Amino acid sequence: MKSFIAFFKKEMLEGIRSSKLLILGLLFLLFGIMNPAIAKLTPWMFELLSESLEGSGLTVTEVTVDALTSWTQFFKNIPIALIVFVVMYSSTFTREYESGTLVLMLTKGLSRYKVVLAKAANMILLWSAAYWFCFGVTWAYNEYFWDNSIAVGLVSATVNWWLFGLFVISVMVLFSTLFKSNIVVLLATGGSVLVCYVVSLLPKVTSFIPTALMNSAALLVGAESADIYVKTIIITLTVCIACIALSIPIMNKRKL
Repeated sequence: MKSFIAFFKKEMLEGIRSSKLLILGLLFLLFGIMNPAIAKLTPWMFELLSESLEGSGLTVTEVTVDALTSWTQFFKNIPIALIVFVVMYSSTFTREYESGTLVLMLTKGLSRYKVVLAKAANMILLWSAAYWFCFGVTWAYNEYFWDNSIAVGLVSATVNWWLFGLFVISVMVLFSTLFKSNIVVLLATGGSVLVCYVVSLLPKVTSFIPTALMNSAALLVGAESADIYVKTIIITLTVCIACIALSIPIMNKRKL
């Protein structure tokens, strides 16, 4: 346990020294502020465009924005934030392979499974902190300008998207133990998510695919119940555990 904690602290310190944590915090802060800001500026932007649109024969009616507008923007922006997160941390394993530092630590008695668990725990912690920080910033601004109660399924929608982020991270951990190239890890992770998304378009299998958790619009307005995602959540958590568990024997057998 001591070696696991020591390696976990080493991962956190590397993030601080490399300014990754600072960049991550500023990025998710920016996204958190952008959501209500875009909602607030939407009527003004439509007003600026109204004259040119009227010249084309189009009439612009008065635009009303509320907290729901901002939360819709939140779920449009969070996929971009997740992509940036994956790009930033896709080299967590491959960097160790290239530098050879992992071999040195293993010769000092660090178990390989602790490497996998510590790195996975580090990324899960950072994603969780960044995601809920972004959510908190948006929630605070929305509460100040409007009323968050209009988004009736907000809790379910945000929890679902957080879990989807955990799924992506787990898949990335698995591919990081399989491949030595950072680019290959990125392509494999992105390809897996894309395949899941395409398969989820089939109505009969949608509830079995983790990408179904990205559907937030219907939950926000109360058109769907959170209960219909219980099966998807259970499957997603099972896949997350399976990916990390499978990463351990792969890591144990790989040549460094």
